[in-house]
Amino acid sequence: MNPRNEASLSKPDILGTAMLDFINGRPYENIETRTSVAGLDELPVPYLFRAYDEMPELERKALRIADGSVLDIGCGSGSHALWLQEKGLEVKAIDISPGAIETCRIRGVKNAEVQDIWKLEGETFDTLLMLMNGMGICGKLEKLPDLLKKLKSLLKPQGQILADSSDLIYMFEDEDSETLPSDHYYGEVQFETRYKDLRSNPFPWLYVDYHNLALHANHAGLKCEMICQGEHYDYLARLTMQ
Repeated sequence: MNPRNEASLSKPDILGTAMLDFINGRPYENIETRTSVAGLDELPVPYLFRAYDEMPELERKALRIADGSVLDIGCGSGSHALWLQEKGLEVKAIDISPGAIETCRIRGVKNAEVQDIWKLEGETFDTLLMLMNGMGICGKLEKLPDLLKKLKSLLKPQGQILADSSDLIYMFEDEDSETLPSDHYYGEVQFETRYKDLRSNPFPWLYVDYHNLALHANHAGLKCEMICQGEHYDYLARLTMQ
């Protein structure tokens, strides 16, 4: 389970620091992640720099159908933005991690800015790209309507939002698994990250199942379409104006 680069919502800039270590040839180590549902895991730093043919099919599909002017939200090291840029698309890459944006610029992303999506105004795009579970930035299911409203305000009339997520129900289906929580939506998790001597505070993250995403999208005046499904309860969805 990998958090998007908005994991740097929890200072210090853990992912950004790891990216800069890697791209500048300094010693690096795996990023430790701990969640309230999956326990301890590790995120290899080179994975953040994956080439197109190393990406999951959901990501490759999203990149292939992105068009027009693109806003890459939570761009990380810029792998998605670079591929789209090379295909001739106009791409703006944003992340709240200064280290991520510095990494993007080193790698050649032409338009990369430290920017909080919640504060971005006055611009609209043909494609909003939210990969690596980009919807997770809202933290809780009850805040998903606010995020969808914000994204809609950044969308051109014929534009599209491309987002992937996962349905965590599979983590509760085995006989040895925990029972579904009764006090919150099962896709709401707490994340912690650690890199070398840097450690984040716990922060909320949302994995939303397709049914709930489609339901909330409809309430926000957006049409939700399942583009494809992955092998592990993950999916890619496209949201457009109704």
